[in-house]
Amino acid sequence: MACDKRHAARGRETATVIRFSQTARLWALLLLAVLAPATLSAAPFAAYVIDARTGQPIYKQNEDTRLHPASLTKMMTLYMAFTAIERGQVRLDSQFPVSTNAASEPPSKLGLRAGQRIELRYLIRAAAIKSANDAATTIGEGLAGSEEAFAQQMTQMARALGMRNSNFRNAHGLTQEGHYSTAHDMTILGRRLFYDFPQYYNIFSRRSADAGIAQVASTNKRFLDAYQGADGIKTGYTRAAGFNLTASAQRGNKRLVATVFGGTSTAHRNQVMAQLLDAGFTRVPTRVREVRPEAPRLLATRVVRRAQVEPSAAAIRADPQRLVLSASAPPVRVSRPAAASTADVAPATRAVASAEPEPTGGLSLAASARPVGRPGKAAAAVAEAAPEAAPSASLAAAVLSQSVRPAPAPRSRSASTAAVAGNGADPDAIARAVAEAVPQDGSASLSLLASPAPKPRSETVILAAMGEGDLAEPEALEIVSRPANSGRGWGVTLGMFKSKVEAERLLLRSALQDGAVLEGAARHVADTKRGFQPSFANLTKANAELVCERFASRSQECAVVGQ
Repeated sequence: MACDKRHAARGRETATVIRFSQTARLWALLLLAVLAPATLSAAPFAAYVIDARTGQPIYKQNEDTRLHPASLTKMMTLYMAFTAIERGQVRLDSQFPVSTNAASEPPSKLGLRAGQRIELRYLIRAAAIKSANDAATTIGEGLAGSEEAFAQQMTQMARALGMRNSNFRNAHGLTQEGHYSTAHDMTILGRRLFYDFPQYYNIFSRRSADAGIAQVASTNKRFLDAYQGADGIKTGYTRAAGFNLTASAQRGNKRLVATVFGGTSTAHRNQVMAQLLDAGFTRVPTRVREVRPEAPRLLATRVVRRAQVEPSAAAIRADPQRLVLSASAPPVRVSRPAAASTADVAPATRAVASAEPEPTGGLSLAASARPVGRPGKAAAAVAEAAPEAAPSASLAAAVLSQSVRPAPAPRSRSASTAAVAGNGADPDAIARAVAEAVPQDGSASLSLLASPAPKPRSETVILAAMGEGDLAEPEALEIVSRPANSGRGWGVTLGMFKSKVEAERLLLRSALQDGAVLEGAARHVADTKRGFQPSFANLTKANAELVCERFASRSQECAVVGQ
């Protein structure tokens, strides 16, 4: 009986242990799901390789797919900073203020404090080498006034450089809606940094640098140390983007620039980049004519100048140099004398001006002095006193509707000669001659209101690389997984592998070796119970059979699958 009790007790203990083990296993699985690395949900993969000397592509996969660039964004931020320096807008020793927005950026960061000021040279080092987010934001705000305005300028510059599938929302590259780029565009930008700013490019190869408030280490040190000939340029990582890298390397006369998006780890990203560059160096010629990139294409900005509707103070202010309105008595009509000397015209005119009566409510038109006559002809000058105050709007309307434009009286050569010969003209006669110059019959009058309205200013077009331009969202691209080409429903499978990395490595090596036959083929690694199966799809039947023949010659298992 006691033995049975002991067996029952042991059974209960065993059941308790089993239940505890099951509970612990369940919690472990939940914790693993929460803490699972990003590799379980890897970001989309893309790659692009070019010969930097010519810009010609060597390898491409999903090169125009819009993905998260992560900190590769800082390449454009630095391009904008270098452009501003070369244009003389800022200097390397320019002091940039640090805003609260910049200081609060998440890591990686330099450790800037809100309110402090720091030289641009240190911000560039921190953004390029350490990939500091607070430094990148400070650069953008310092150059454009706000990060939003700077992002718009970044997008405009991208269009000018030929980066058609890039759109920027910030200066650092943290994930944000509407912020994207492609492997193709980032490779273009990497080549631009090398050719457009060779005096600054060496910063991307530094393993460490003094950033003013701290010594910073390179995020790309592993690749720079491991790959022969590598001299830049920028890494990037976010959970949404994966592990990204734009790299440049030189061996002899050959230089390549490549970009990888969506690596599963730093080691995987660097390994894929090394394989792409190795294969690229074997495919490009040693000697080739260098084709440098053209200068950025300037963006056209339309500026519309609108006519001023409301009169300004300057337009109605009394000014002796303008056509002004004055209230004065009507002129007295007198006949012109037969002879008058030029020497006496000025005294007589001054007498007329001094004898002008005070304003009595009559209306007349006062104008600036007439120009001096040509040599050899009689000269006459009329001086009017400027009014003390500008007339009211109603007074101006009455004058504009009633006044006439004076017309000069015809003069004969004999009268002019006689006037020059005389020495003692009568002032009253001169006054009558001046009044006679204004006709009263209205036959030669011209109403000011009848004159044609001035033509509006035409729209002008100015050129600017960083001004306000067309900031419309680029048209979305439709990504098609399989082209609708007739007869391309065939593919090949390449055996089984124990790891996904080995399967991907075979696909990458095969695409580089047999690029002509596999042009347009889609790569895929299937995770099956027996292992990882690499395959190429979207081939014609002839190409699929040719691919298998080549793999068979290399002792590689291959099978044709299709329609």
